[in-house]
Amino acid sequence: MLNMEFALGSDGQQRLEDYLERIGKVLGDDHRRASFATYAIGLLGDGERKSMEPIAARACADPHRVDAEHQRLAHFVSNANWRDEEVRREAAAYGLEALTKREPVTSWIFDDTGFLKQGNHSVGVQRQYTGSAGKITNCQIGVSLTVTTPTEHLPIDFELYLPESWTEDPARRQEARIPDEVQFQTKPQLAIAMLKRAAAAGVPPGTILGDSAYGHSSPLRRACRELEFPYAMGVLPTDRVWRLEPRGRRIDDEPVAIEDFAIGLGRGAFRKTTWRQGSKVPLSSHFAMERVRMVQGDGIDEGEPEDVWLLMEWERGESAPTKYHVLWRPPTSGRRLTRKQAVRIVKQRWRTERVYEDLKGELGLDHFEGRRFRGWHHHVSVALACFAFVVAERVRAFPPSAREEDRARTQSGETGTPLRGLLHHRTPHDRPRARQMASPLPLLSPSPAPSQIAPSHERPLIWCSCAQGRFNVTPVTQ
Repeated sequence: MLNMEFALGSDGQQRLEDYLERIGKVLGDDHRRASFATYAIGLLGDGERKSMEPIAARACADPHRVDAEHQRLAHFVSNANWRDEEVRREAAAYGLEALTKREPVTSWIFDDTGFLKQGNHSVGVQRQYTGSAGKITNCQIGVSLTVTTPTEHLPIDFELYLPESWTEDPARRQEARIPDEVQFQTKPQLAIAMLKRAAAAGVPPGTILGDSAYGHSSPLRRACRELEFPYAMGVLPTDRVWRLEPRGRRIDDEPVAIEDFAIGLGRGAFRKTTWRQGSKVPLSSHFAMERVRMVQGDGIDEGEPEDVWLLMEWERGESAPTKYHVLWRPPTSGRRLTRKQAVRIVKQRWRTERVYEDLKGELGLDHFEGRRFRGWHHHVSVALACFAFVVAERVRAFPPSAREEDRARTQSGETGTPLRGLLHHRTPHDRPRARQMASPLPLLSPSPAPSQIAPSHERPLIWCSCAQGRFNVTPVTQ
């Protein structure tokens, strides 16, 4: 049974109750509703380990029923047939409703993060590069979509990247219960699917951001243009472009590699630009921006030109430019971007790192110990739903008058601002360079001692203690 006390105040308790009811309508079945609430509050709580077994142990008042509660959660997460897309869509709508009352959506960010693993049985695991470790290591990779406003960020979707070593191996597919319709997709292809889902769900549009792993993909850039979503994504030094005249005509007969084009401009073409205040000094580098036409390497008709602004960065102390981004806006978007505006846009991508820190350090995103495809996605869906509730509570804690102050704090890169009724949980001990999270979580007190709670067979199985009399469901007998 579940009995967790939330120090949210009566209004916060009512919002939590209403939110659980809202997600529960999507899940439908009473047992799923109860299991979702147990698991969600386990992720929101202050337990150090947030996998199924410790969540069941903390949630169950009767030690003799912990194993049964664990089995119930394991079935809900790993086997139950509920749709991740519907739960994530409802959670995103809830979070965005709170965010957009205060300020508009400015960007959608595609990125990926690693889930470090031991052994080779967890679905999707293999030795591969992940920025989470900064090296090639044994891990899973999750591709994410995060929506941001000037001061907040909300992850709304995730997909597990399945290498061909999994999609082309029938025995591994069967072991991990990978659906027949799931075939190998590159990370940009997963991003395209999430882009189209979010657009179809009516998520407010923003500038699409991503590093060169995503910006190098001309199909992804084309999908953005078809939806008329502006983008500012990294590209590779070896990607090729044509120089353009002011009227849009190609200057050269042959395209050139972006790196060669940038070097040819000379250091004098790069101007110092500051994009935000760092913790100690302003963050700045040297940039140049030129109009170019991308060379399409995937068979796109030459009659479909991709004219973009190429933003090139020459970092201090380097002998040549080091980073490249292409920016595109719909023709109806109005005036052209200035160099400073372009720099500030592309530098917003760093915010996904804060999202991953929050999800992993506070909500147990990387604590899932199951091995199945469905279980990984179900676990991530509950974590995303928890994040949506947390960010909505954070936004409500700031009145509209604090908007400019909050934006200034985001621009300066500050993290971990304690608020009344919110706190920072312990920093994870197993993460290098652990930092305080950017969006503090609601204060959650530990579970009451078993002696303070009636045995579970004497009390109905409920969503949470604040929901008594409203969300009671029939007790589950094992």
